[in-house]
Amino acid sequence: MRCYGIAGLVELASSSNIQNMANRMSHTLYPHSYYAASANPAPVRDTLSSNVEADVCVIGAGYTGLSTALFLIEQGLRVVVLEAAKVGFGASGRNGGQIVNSYSRDIDTVERSTGNDEARLIGAMAFEGGRIIRERIARYGIDCGFKNGGLFAAFNSKQIRHLEAQKALWERYGYDQLEMLDDQDIRNVVACDRYIGGMLDHGGGHIHPLNLALGEAAAIESRVGAIYEQSQAIRIDRGNTPRVHTQHGQVTAKFVVVAGNAYLGGLVPELAAKSMPCGTQVIATEPLDPELAATLLPQDYCVEDCNYLLDYFRLSADKRLIYGGGVVYGARDPADIDSIIRPKMLKTFPQLSGIKTEFAWTGNFLMTLSRLPQVGRLDDNLYYSQGCSGHGVTYTHIAGKVIAEALRGQAERFDAFASLPHYPFPGGQTFSAPLSALGALYYNLRDRIGF
Repeated sequence: MRCYGIAGLVELASSSNIQNMANRMSHTLYPHSYYAASANPAPVRDTLSSNVEADVCVIGAGYTGLSTALFLIEQGLRVVVLEAAKVGFGASGRNGGQIVNSYSRDIDTVERSTGNDEARLIGAMAFEGGRIIRERIARYGIDCGFKNGGLFAAFNSKQIRHLEAQKALWERYGYDQLEMLDDQDIRNVVACDRYIGGMLDHGGGHIHPLNLALGEAAAIESRVGAIYEQSQAIRIDRGNTPRVHTQHGQVTAKFVVVAGNAYLGGLVPELAAKSMPCGTQVIATEPLDPELAATLLPQDYCVEDCNYLLDYFRLSADKRLIYGGGVVYGARDPADIDSIIRPKMLKTFPQLSGIKTEFAWTGNFLMTLSRLPQVGRLDDNLYYSQGCSGHGVTYTHIAGKVIAEALRGQAERFDAFASLPHYPFPGGQTFSAPLSALGALYYNLRDRIGF
């Protein structure tokens, strides 16, 4: 399931349980969401208020930054992470929680976009992110409600053919965790009569995304890495010894890694021109009766459908249904999230008509025109990765590893990603959102008529 970044929550119903969660979060600076309200305890981290030195300064404490920092620290480097808000504040702490292999555009698109050698390397990495997440959870004892298994659900025969082609493509790259489901088999996975079949990825899965980020941050700090919160990078002095400035301090480093994605702002203008923040919406129900939850998703897998503007859903550890979908180009927050998402949920699960929505939130992920990630160097010592395009949970963990490899002199895999072309959005900053929305309307129409 694609895991869109999500940023500001509206609570739509209250109960003693919700109030208790809200009380726990009242002293934090996270936007309200189910994930923020149910997060594991985390320390209050310092704001950078002095001048410090490091081998590497990482800008952003989302998955990309945390993954990069942890790999580098494990290799013995001194790392400082600067976060403008809180660890996992953006997409990493508020996404759909789905572990989905490959990229927002699949390996066949990669093959058409770059050379054979680069495509071979990128294709081989398409299944590595999930393995990295599992290794991190096991190695550092991260409590994030990890569950195995993810389903791609098809509405029509065209989508079934697409899944069959996807299975063959992934198997060509050595991945053997896929199982096709017919119209009877899929009923054992999801209690919905809208789907005619699907593909089960036994190597997929789902997690509490904010708790994964908090666990990775704790792992960094256990190895004496430094994470500063409320420490927005406001300027980068480039050169042989770059300096990253915050309001109250600065970091002098040998290398800088820019990992801000949709929350980078204008810090690096040349990156903003080739990407666009977008919003998506998610709701979480009240806790379901365990018997009802078990009938909805008997195997406790996560699900995404095969539409261009897809829906995705799963059960939380406390048996809420978390349901998301839709895209707002340009990252404008809808006034009433529940009115957008709840009808989608009830179309999938009409048996939930009497169940309350207790949380609803929206926020930003960063999209590229090609829907493929953007990776590269702006200087010999300034690296970046951005633009997961709604498919970031696994990719960001791969990105962290290849950036760490490159900084240690092994750049083959990094350079493969860097070979992917970067395109500016037609119409620039002014017209990119409306033009993208028009394109989405076209694909949404195709979804509806099965074309």
